[in-house]
Amino acid sequence: MAHQSGDASGGICTHMSRLFLGLQGALLSVALTAGVSAAAPPLLPSVATVHIKDFKYHPPALTVHVGARVTFINDDDEAHTVTATDKSFDSEGLDTGGTWQHVFTKPGTYNYFCELHPYMKATIVVLPAAPAQ
Repeated sequence: MAHQSGDASGGICTHMSRLFLGLQGALLSVALTAGVSAAAPPLLPSVATVHIKDFKYHPPALTVHVGARVTFINDDDEAHTVTATDKSFDSEGLDTGGTWQHVFTKPGTYNYFCELHPYMKATIVVLPAAPAQ
């Protein structure tokens, strides 16, 4: 039996190459779509905003009521965290322009700091829920 060269259908290598190119394109498409959908969730309304600037939390002391959502915004050129000293909350790393929100569900005094720059400290006092008006 003679082997025919010049087979118009191509060999196994040609088919595999086409298959891999198709898979690469599909994977790239999925990766690009995943990057778009992994964008930061929209910010919800909050009762207070703490800005991180010049290696400080502004304001350094804040008082809110139970159920309050506080937004933290990193306006600094360095990454920072918002980490409770009792570890009850932790933003993890916030890059420049990064935001993080936390809802305070229990009354108390919450001291927090930046894990990357431990000298950065601030406090949030959470009062019992405000009476309905």
